[in-house]
Amino acid sequence: MATATATKDKSVLWDWLTTVDHKKLAVLYLIAGTLFFVKAGMMALFMRIQLMSAENDFLTGQTFNELITMHGTIMLFLAATPLIFAFMNFVIPLQIGARDVAFPFVNALGFWIFFFGGLLLSVSWFFGGGPDAGWTAYVPLSSGEYADLGLDFYVVGLQVSGIGTLVSAINFIVTIINMRAPGMTMMRMPLFCWTGLVVSILIVFAFTPLAAGLALLMLDRIFGGQFFIPDMGGNAVLWQHIFWIFGHPEVYILVLPAFGIISEVIPAFSRKRLFGYTAMVFATLVIAFLGFMVWVHHMFTVGLGPITNSVFAIATMGIAVPTGIKIFNWLFTMWGGKITFNTAMLCASSFVPTFVLGGVTGVMLAMVPVDYLYHDTYFVVAHFHYIIIGGIVLGLLAGTYYWYPKMFGHKLNEKLGILMFWLFYIGFHMTFFIQHILGLIGMPRRVYTYLEGQGMETMNLVSSIGSFVMGAAILVLIINVVYSAFNSERITVNDPWDARTLEWSTPTPIPEYNFAQTPQVRSLDPWFYEKVHGDGTMKPAEPMTDIHMPNGSILPFVIGLGLFIWGFGMIMINMDDTIVPPFLVIGTGVILTFGSMLIRSIKEDHGYHIPLEQVKKIEKEVS
Repeated sequence: MATATATKDKSVLWDWLTTVDHKKLAVLYLIAGTLFFVKAGMMALFMRIQLMSAENDFLTGQTFNELITMHGTIMLFLAATPLIFAFMNFVIPLQIGARDVAFPFVNALGFWIFFFGGLLLSVSWFFGGGPDAGWTAYVPLSSGEYADLGLDFYVVGLQVSGIGTLVSAINFIVTIINMRAPGMTMMRMPLFCWTGLVVSILIVFAFTPLAAGLALLMLDRIFGGQFFIPDMGGNAVLWQHIFWIFGHPEVYILVLPAFGIISEVIPAFSRKRLFGYTAMVFATLVIAFLGFMVWVHHMFTVGLGPITNSVFAIATMGIAVPTGIKIFNWLFTMWGGKITFNTAMLCASSFVPTFVLGGVTGVMLAMVPVDYLYHDTYFVVAHFHYIIIGGIVLGLLAGTYYWYPKMFGHKLNEKLGILMFWLFYIGFHMTFFIQHILGLIGMPRRVYTYLEGQGMETMNLVSSIGSFVMGAAILVLIINVVYSAFNSERITVNDPWDARTLEWSTPTPIPEYNFAQTPQVRSLDPWFYEKVHGDGTMKPAEPMTDIHMPNGSILPFVIGLGLFIWGFGMIMINMDDTIVPPFLVIGTGVILTFGSMLIRSIKEDHGYHIPLEQVKKIEKEVS
């Protein structure tokens, strides 16, 4: 039996490559998501330079198409999703009083498969160029007739990373349902856990049709299939249905956790409990349900008929009702509270009006006759970014500043944080608000240039300047991370924000086992309840004993690498003059993947125990 002492013998690199600890995997998700976010943000800046003036030749049309495709794909699949998974990984087990997720090995497997899938998509630049059919990959633009090798990287890379996202989501569902501490009923769970549960269910139902669609597109492109090729009896509209059955819930997969973060930050810094908790839970469930019923509003101009369009238009407008409930509940939570406007609260409170603006334009787009006018214009771009950046990114920034002390043991510098917020907020509205007007005067989206004399030059210039202000804000955030790592005081208390939920009852730094004794939950906001009605400590639900922990493993890393090689070999089938035969590469990937699975299946791994004496010693040190 291994011991806790044995784990300290690992080198730093080996420790991080083999870790199955949910807290370390959260940091890995945070780093990977940030790198992809910065990369996609740089692409956006290049596109805004191109559009800064009329008839600009900074980029060619082909390069612009590749940048716009990769920007959208990376932001949604490889940046926003892992950043959300970072917080879900770190916070959810702590908020429900668990020592880890249900399947730590699978948790690590999900991360490495996601990471290598993203890497596979990214290396397309070195093999003839990135995908160029837009992040929606509409057929026939994405067919073999029109799209080059870059689309193969898109199709295979997203399939691989999608497997990682799926297994992680299943893990969260099992964790939240089965591993809550005694007394934590479903209606005592923090809103962030509720949104984590709901989006995990959404991922299972939304990513599976996408995986099927990508598999069919792969068969069309690599093996001469005909599912989406009209000349061969296929149906191009079928791809649109498959994509948007995934694509619209994807927006809620990203925005609901942001709702959860806001629902944690606003009560903490308003010094009040969340107003209308029950209504917030049911609003989350209704939004998730309706999110699956509205995909056709992306296809109003396809020609599905007035009755179909009307039904989906009404369903789309219906989402405004539960969303409105959330908006009012956040406002009522702040109403009369003793509000602290630090960086986290600035991001959280400014989220509310910004998201409302995005929601209002969403209702405008839900009106079918009006949608015909707005379709494929910059109005849609503006609406979408008010939801994605004004909603999701502000939520992620709020979560970063809120949970950073618990994750890294020190706070981020507040002055730099407030500077970042105002740069980001001003730059964001400069960039995207004016794009509503550009859309209304008829500027089409996804174009790499425009003519002079159409009244678009000044507004495009303002929009481009705004994007650089946003970029400066992200640069300030990165500087803040480095500056605070060297200059901020280490946090020595459990709860620097005087917060309400269980993660703030743990010591800082958090021991690898999270809780020496599983806590007994006696109320909603259990940590706040014990501070007010108890003695300021969580009541244990079990005696202190040896603690069982899972062993680390390199196999998740190897399986992810195997899928990367396997996928690359599949893409090589469409390459000319390869040095190594594609099927040799495919075989290597298959052997690595299934060989690792076989080792995992036949090798007994019962984990290790941390002895009671060592637990007591650690608890004494951290207290």
